[in-house]
Amino acid sequence: MAVLAVGGAAMVSGCGRQSIISDKSPQAHGITVLWWWMLGVAGLVFLGAVAFLVIGFVTRRTPGLPFLGGREPVAQGLVVVFGIGIPLVILVTLFGDSEVYLIHQTAAPAPRTTKLTINVIGHQWWWEARYDDGHPVTANEIHIPARTRVNVVETTADVIHSFWVPQLNRKIDMIPGQRNHVLLYADHPGKYRGQCSQFCGLQHARMAMFVIAQKPAAFRAWLAHESKRAPTPTTPQARAGERLFMTSQCASCHFIAGTPAQGTVGPDLTHVESRSTLAAGTIPNTPKWLADWIHNPQYIKPGNRMPDLGLSWGEVHKIVSYLEELK
Repeated sequence: MAVLAVGGAAMVSGCGRQSIISDKSPQAHGITVLWWWMLGVAGLVFLGAVAFLVIGFVTRRTPGLPFLGGREPVAQGLVVVFGIGIPLVILVTLFGDSEVYLIHQTAAPAPRTTKLTINVIGHQWWWEARYDDGHPVTANEIHIPARTRVNVVETTADVIHSFWVPQLNRKIDMIPGQRNHVLLYADHPGKYRGQCSQFCGLQHARMAMFVIAQKPAAFRAWLAHESKRAPTPTTPQARAGERLFMTSQCASCHFIAGTPAQGTVGPDLTHVESRSTLAAGTIPNTPKWLADWIHNPQYIKPGNRMPDLGLSWGEVHKIVSYLEELK
């Protein structure tokens, strides 16, 4: 058991924000408990095998079984108990817990049991989130009210993706032509990292998202703010950036509410400055990183669909000044 404790401590010490053993919901807690039981059983089997190897080595010159002698019925009984009986009980128990109880606990919720529906669409390589009637629309940061059952409807715009926020629930695949559902519920306000867990192309590893659970009042305020049109730029630099954005290819790919930018290829930028990261969690949302992203997006995230528009640094900084006001 000491070996198990040391090994468990070593594994836990390597866990970060995205961890299956740092559960923050009843659904994730059930998965965590199952994981610990599986680890414990596997650890006991491993230690038992090592113990038998050591005993066998120490008593290798003594005929028969250690401590039990050479009686054949005893040897056959041990094979039946340790080779058939105990494994059968363990496997049936684990199967019942995971495939009967736990799968029901983490299953897609009935719509009548949830207070909010969010449509999440997977893209190569970012996440689009649309609330209830389609407004507001955000990207890569999904806000939910804490202690509230949320129905997440999963679809994909291209290839197979898999939506997984391990601290809140199990993963759910996003398959072309299908609508899958998963329940999101957070015990407490917090920021929970998620990840695409199905290989979906070159930047699969950089397809992260954050689920941000807020107090219900704070969530309602966020939802009301995000539903508003984009603010009007207030500085000459920002106004110049708006004109440049609207007359360049930017406006044909991105949507900004209340402006001529009505694109649907890239993320909605109506309130982009309210997000903490860019490019699906790849870089922080700061003026410097935003400028680098606009100037050469392929350097930061090779293969993404945002092209290099050949903008000068002066033009880039004007656009950044405009986007910085979209809060």
